[in-house]
Amino acid sequence: MRGVSEARFGGVVARGVAQVTHDPADLTTGFWTVVSTFEGHFTAVRMAEVERAAPAAPSGPWAPLAGEWRTSLDRHAYVAGVDEIRRRIAAGTVYQVNLCRVLEHDLAEDASIAALGTHLAAGNPAPYAATIDLPEAGLEVACASPEAFLVRRGDRLTSRPIKGTAPTAEGLLAKDHAENVMIVDLVRHDLAPVSRPGTVEVDHLCRVEEHPGLVHLVSDVSGRLRDGVGWPEILRATFPPGSVSGAPKHTALLAIRDLEPVPRGPYCGAVGWVDADRDEAELAVGIRTFWADRTADGQRVLRFGTGAGITWGSVAVQEWDETELKAARLVGIASGADVASGRV
Repeated sequence: MRGVSEARFGGVVARGVAQVTHDPADLTTGFWTVVSTFEGHFTAVRMAEVERAAPAAPSGPWAPLAGEWRTSLDRHAYVAGVDEIRRRIAAGTVYQVNLCRVLEHDLAEDASIAALGTHLAAGNPAPYAATIDLPEAGLEVACASPEAFLVRRGDRLTSRPIKGTAPTAEGLLAKDHAENVMIVDLVRHDLAPVSRPGTVEVDHLCRVEEHPGLVHLVSDVSGRLRDGVGWPEILRATFPPGSVSGAPKHTALLAIRDLEPVPRGPYCGAVGWVDADRDEAELAVGIRTFWADRTADGQRVLRFGTGAGITWGSVAVQEWDETELKAARLVGIASGADVASGRV
């Protein structure tokens, strides 16, 4: 049974749909819940009321999803995709491409995304967690993202790209550091058109962050916004996130369109909130993210994306293993695994 329509972001709870828009130019006043798919379909919901420092959501019933999940790319197809990207790198058309696959499981009509979000928050705490249960706006998303796409505080805009993943810090490779630096360069380039000259800086480079079940390399890049710049200009300059696209972004996106058989949807897009009254925002990169959707024949399904950054130094089977690592804990939570015991 689903509950009251609401959006939760850490200790912030927003309720009541006052307006739905697909135009970021409308984000001039009020508190907005925002989801943009990787393909660029933008949805923002202006919320009627906002409660800050709210208590955690009560735990609701979540029926574990039994059986196997379907995948848009199986192991053979994913390895072939990695090999094709390496051929394109050798040809000089691209340097890095994030190759992703989408997992899917049938979902009961009365299954609540809010209940899944509560279980995620308990089993996989994340700095940019979000549970968006707004079916009237077409948004049912449970996100446990560790990655900030854009954080705004006044005129300061910060992006925190993640590149480099391993079970432990000792498992991080030189390839991971090189990949992170490459994407930091791309993010600097993306922020420059909307930032005042000379204000784009790399605040932190390749620090190690621990998250449930794995570690990441994370960097911080920031800039001071030019006068008069709004959300249309910001998103036009920076979207989709560089860390889940590749470099150069244009040719990486061409490779993604060629090699990935299904749209990513909210996965690798933007998930979060914009408080236009305070000039504040937190938009996560939509990784570690579930969303409810429907197949062409009307079956309700739960989807989840996972991927890896491919460079010349990539070993195809290791990249497949990285997608498995990233998915294991969260898919395990949705499937009823006991993550506290380590059995996922």
